[in-house]
Amino acid sequence: MENYNAVVQMAIAVSVAFVWIFRFHNVEKEFNQFGLSVVVRSFVGASKIALATLLLVGIWYPEFIIISAALMGFFMVSAQYFHFKAKNPFQQRLPSLILLLLCLFLVGTAL
Repeated sequence: MENYNAVVQMAIAVSVAFVWIFRFHNVEKEFNQFGLSVVVRSFVGASKIALATLLLVGIWYPEFIIISAALMGFFMVSAQYFHFKAKNPFQQRLPSLILLLLCLFLVGTAL
């Protein structure tokens, strides 16, 4: 089970880093669509990158997994809310939904 957890942790971390570093133009567009400020976007981005880093650290130090996966899951629930509020199609909601399910998996296995 530890191998599955490590793969899931890496998948979440790489996905979040990829979106917030290499696809930042999409992030800007979505946050503008949601009506959220640059300050909120910067806070969310810094938090998600820090949590992604903690998920990777959790491979060697499992005590970091629960809190980082739970907080990342919270951000994914928030993403679902804003996508729903903006009436985005399911295709745009799917990535954050998958990441939410992966975070729930990590929290569930870490308990």
